[in-house]
Formats: sequence, structure tokens, C-alpha cells
Amino acid sequence: MRLNQVTVAATDIGASVAFYTRLGLKLIVLAEHYARFELPEGGSTFSLHLAAAGPGENAPTIYFECDDLDGHVARLKAAGVTFDSDPADQRWLWREAYLHDPAGNVICLYHAGENRTHPPWRLEG
Repeated sequence: MRLNQVTVAATDIGASVAFYTRLGLKLIVLAEHYARFELPEGGSTFSLHLAAAGPGENAPTIYFECDDLDGHVARLKAAGVTFDSDPADQRWLWREAYLHDPAGNVICLYHAGENRTHPPWRLEG
């Protein structure tokens, strides 16, 4: 089994398409109510669907891994993207930076390397 895509709410398809394109995703489908992107690596896709309201209180956080997190964040800031937090090392051995998309979805750009799937506390078996 493989995870194909995640779909999140967008209150303004145009603004959200511009935001995710700026992050580096490639737009592959566009309609008035829907947009779909390919990620630059790994074959995953990401979609937006038009919704009357943004994400709810318990909406998921969307994680996009970047090999050069600090450089990527610096380039995005130079392009006018606003972050809620700069890249910071976390106790779970990931480096993370947070921002929100135009609909209010929480986005985490991160780098975890080997610790993404093989942290020191990984269960064996």
C-alpha cells in the first residue's frame, strides 16, 4: 500500500494554487473547484478542493520534507512567504518550520533524514 495524496480545503482556489506553486509543487489539474499537484520528488500528489470554510479546529497538519530546509525557507521568505516559525530542531530529531496556507491549513516544512522512519526509538519487528 502507498499513500497517493492528501486533499485539503481551499476557500480561494486561485490564492491556494499560487501559494502551493510558490512552495515548489507542480500544478497538474485545475478546475473551478479543484486543483491537484505533483510533489517534486517521490511521486506523491496533493490536492485542494473548494470549501465554504477553511479547515476546522482538528484539521491535520500537512508535512512536506525538504532536503535543504533552511535554504528552502530562506528562498521562500525572499519570495514573500510568511512563516509562523523559523526552522528549529525538535526533540523528536526533526528540524521544522511552520506556516499557514491561504485557507488556514497548517503546513510544516521539515527535514528528518533517516529519523523520519528510523528514529532511535523505532519499534522492531
